[in-house]
Amino acid sequence: MNWKGKSTNNEQEQQIKSNKLAWGTLAKDHYEHFKAELADENFRLNPMVEEELGDIRGKRILHLQCNTGADSILLARKGAIVIGVDLVPENIFYGNKLAEDFNMNNVEFIESDILKLMEVHSGKYDIVMTSDGAIGWLPDLDQWGRVIAHFLKDEGFFYLHDGHPFMGIFDEAALDRGVLEPRYPYFQKSGDLELTIGGYASEEKNAENYFWGHQLSTIINGLLSGGLYVTYIKEYDRCVSGMGGSKIDENGLLYYPELEGKLPLMLSIKAMKK
Repeated sequence: MNWKGKSTNNEQEQQIKSNKLAWGTLAKDHYEHFKAELADENFRLNPMVEEELGDIRGKRILHLQCNTGADSILLARKGAIVIGVDLVPENIFYGNKLAEDFNMNNVEFIESDILKLMEVHSGKYDIVMTSDGAIGWLPDLDQWGRVIAHFLKDEGFFYLHDGHPFMGIFDEAALDRGVLEPRYPYFQKSGDLELTIGGYASEEKNAENYFWGHQLSTIINGLLSGGLYVTYIKEYDRCVSGMGGSKIDENGLLYYPELEGKLPLMLSIKAMKK
């Protein structure tokens, strides 16, 4: 990773364009991977997410940063009416293709920069959500919070399940050995440059991309900027595939055996309108 000072707005626009192109290189691989997964009747949502969302039958869900739509389809299979949103046109194409492959008529997909979603979409939702490695691809969490609040019904809630910010400071290779070796700054101001992308549902591709390692306070303050209040924060020493961990547990989640109970890998946040 290459870390530097705070990015300007113009730099951020270019970085988002780079991310859009980078994720586009993975879309077909992700489609093929998740088509096979969705064909397995045992394939399910992250169990932590499933439990915390509760009964979603009949609920209107706005799923932000949906990638190629596998989780959107899993939400729809549980009876929700789902709109998945993603920056990448290839992801939207393959999301619609997955919905067609599995005859899902209660899920749709929209191409949009999440931070500009209010310009292209309208509607109110019972649940706005994002999960599993998503918000680090957004440079501005204050605008993110405003977008979330805009699309929530008054009695609705926002749900986030993502990597714990504290986890992001450690060297990944050292974690696999059970060693906590700080490598990256917690107080980041700009996107970290990577020259490859992929690895969890695709082979790595050569593509410039940027990731913003947000502090916990930045996440909370982003929600507050939208006029939301936090009803809970939960932390976990488990994660889904692609988010860390070296050993799998009985629920299909990953963890580091030497660090079990010592390192927060994931967090969940629920927020509502004031």
